[in-house]
Amino acid sequence: MASAPKSVSVVTLAGGRAEHLKNLMLGLAQQSHQPDEFVIAYMQDTPYEGLPALPFPVRQVQVAGKPLPLAKARNTLAREASGELLVYLDVDCIPAPDLVADYVWAAGQTDALLMGEVYYLTEGANAPGWTFAGLEKNGVEHTWRYYMGKRAVEPCSDYNRFWSLNFAIPRAQFVKSGGFDERFVGYGAEDTDFSKMLAERGVPLAFVGGAKCYHQYHAHHMPPTHHFDSVVRNAQLFEEKWGYRTMEQWLYAFYRMGLIKDSPQGIVVLRRPEEKDFALSYQSPDMPFTDAVRVIEHFDAQAGIKSDPKEWDMFLKRPSF
Repeated sequence: MASAPKSVSVVTLAGGRAEHLKNLMLGLAQQSHQPDEFVIAYMQDTPYEGLPALPFPVRQVQVAGKPLPLAKARNTLAREASGELLVYLDVDCIPAPDLVADYVWAAGQTDALLMGEVYYLTEGANAPGWTFAGLEKNGVEHTWRYYMGKRAVEPCSDYNRFWSLNFAIPRAQFVKSGGFDERFVGYGAEDTDFSKMLAERGVPLAFVGGAKCYHQYHAHHMPPTHHFDSVVRNAQLFEEKWGYRTMEQWLYAFYRMGLIKDSPQGIVVLRRPEEKDFALSYQSPDMPFTDAVRVIEHFDAQAGIKSDPKEWDMFLKRPSF
């Protein structure tokens, strides 16, 4: 059995979304097990101001670059943080009161990378004066995630299940992984690439029952037409590195939207997203979350067909991990 960590750093990367960050920090202030520090990698010109006071140290470190240097920021956080256990939370996540306690307990059971639970909120659920009872009532489970509903640890052999918005990893295992590949910039594939490195280097994954957070609503598109350029670029970089692509559902949706086509030479951009594409892919405020299948089904209905998910394979030849 692994030994419980002696220290814990909670870390986040952020650009804009100051109100989301404040709510995250309000959640940290109410943890049943207080972390030793909170470190923010800010991807903007100036550090955040007017943040809530916390009963433990808070530090900010700048990570410059455009598009958003997500991979670089996560690596910077690992270097800057002092804890034996690193708890990564995206800036739009509010941690439930036992999130840190659950991760500390789980880290005492296994040295795996630990994946906590995420519940998704509709617009307004995080309004000033929110309560955990209100978040719990509003929060919805994601249909593509795994939830146990009790404090437990379950090994995960499918490295494609890794999402980076709520996870914890022992520092030694992060070092063993080699960290995130900083060639991935902007949105998309940097976390899938990281999970591939975890598999290659023998770092195990596990789901945690608990370690819960609440994902705050923000304007979003799925497929992510607002990140079209970086998704296409990162998909091709991933293929150059590993011999196959990732984000196949998004790429297939872009194909059905008439934005791209496949070719022996790689992805060909036919046109960039227009207003009609943004309107179609928009996640409305009453949707806790959405996925690209909704857009694929829209085109299926127009064509009077039913797509077979295997058709996504035109953009992917995925081996087993």
